[in-house]
Amino acid sequence: MNFTDHVQVFEQVAAQMRVQNPDQAPGMKAYMRHQFEFLGLPTPMRRDLLKPFLIEGKKEVKVSGINRSFVEACWARDEREFQYNALDYLAAVKKYLEPEDVDWLRDLAETKSWWDTVDRIDVLVGEVLWHNPNDALILSWAKDQNFWVRRIAINHQRPRKQNTNTALLEKILIMNFGSTEFFINKAIGWALREYSKTDPTWVADFITRHSQRMAPLSIREGAKRLPENLKR
Repeated sequence: MNFTDHVQVFEQVAAQMRVQNPDQAPGMKAYMRHQFEFLGLPTPMRRDLLKPFLIEGKKEVKVSGINRSFVEACWARDEREFQYNALDYLAAVKKYLEPEDVDWLRDLAETKSWWDTVDRIDVLVGEVLWHNPNDALILSWAKDQNFWVRRIAINHQRPRKQNTNTALLEKILIMNFGSTEFFINKAIGWALREYSKTDPTWVADFITRHSQRMAPLSIREGAKRLPENLKR
């Protein structure tokens, strides 16, 4: 994919958007607590603009593999939409990710870190580890000094439903009890809430067994989808 063409398309449309709706980009920046710059492109419009590049990227990956240069160039841009474009690309070609890409994905997560990118990278890491299990690696991430890396470990099984490794999930969650970090306690609750859609009894039992060690936020979030008869 030609990154220069990609940038030109987005910047041209963004310039038009700034004339039509000058409050869009500042509003998006405020929503992200002023941590990142924004072009001001709503998600549906951004994805429509990205479609031709994704079509090209899907063809290219079959021949030459994941286009790391494209992703890294997107990550280097100040405007957050480019990181979103990189993640849309990776989601589109995720079946081509290999075990050697996991550390690279971690590098991305540790750069310009916030929930909006980390909570998509966790699924990509989970995709690789689903096909190439490495419990030792993800358990090491679960106790990493960087709480965003720990958040990935907590939520990397999120889409697996009945294929969730509950023994591994329990280990990772327990390793993160006692944290005062909002994004960790929220992640614990989120992991439990998601799995409760598949096995509410397991989640209810987990909360019962560990409630004395869990943050109230984790319990509250984890129990949100439980049937009333399973709530304590």
